[in-house]
Amino acid sequence: MNTLHKKAFGGLLLLALAMAALLFIPAGTLDYWQAWTFLAVYFASSLALTLYLVKKDPKLLERRMRGGPTAEKEPVQKIIMTFASLGFIGLLLLPALDHRFGWSHMTPHVALAGDALVAMGWLAIYFVFRENSFTAATIELAPGQRVISTGPYALVRHPMYAGALVMLAGIPVALGSWWGVLIIVAVIPALIWRLFDEEKFLARNLSGYVEYQNRVRYRLIPRVW
Repeated sequence: MNTLHKKAFGGLLLLALAMAALLFIPAGTLDYWQAWTFLAVYFASSLALTLYLVKKDPKLLERRMRGGPTAEKEPVQKIIMTFASLGFIGLLLLPALDHRFGWSHMTPHVALAGDALVAMGWLAIYFVFRENSFTAATIELAPGQRVISTGPYALVRHPMYAGALVMLAGIPVALGSWWGVLIIVAVIPALIWRLFDEEKFLARNLSGYVEYQNRVRYRLIPRVW
């Protein structure tokens, strides 16, 4: 196992521990089956995707590991990613508090539907990674980067954001919290802001991107927006 693989799997383990802490400590109990099920679905999916990148596209794996507010070069993206990171924390923290204090009630089959959304979001991201090896975690151009217009990119200009949005919407539902769904309202503006800023960057710096924008009119949802 080389250094990149150790860093990737080590980072995944640290993320799992951090997310577990954000769920079980505020919940005040380990008797929280929705959290256990969500963590199993989330990390089984992310592990499978990591193994795929290890085997098929280690360069993309390396690019994906350089993410978060501190990795961004532009100040506006640092701000956007700070809001996005806080929103992701809220998607775990609020449902955990909801479970502890019983603010809302959700039937088990609805929570399991949330897990299905999480898995579907990961699956969409897999199709994006399979089609586009340039999907860095930061807004930048990789050497030799070109416009990708096939696969999911033939339907919408930002299929990874679309998949991520499905996943994020599924998280509070999977955790059994109706109140947690409200966090999505706070996360969506940050995602849209990042999307617009990324399009401006690509239009300025990536040859052929403006023509691609003219061909593919929809950003996130086919025939809607």
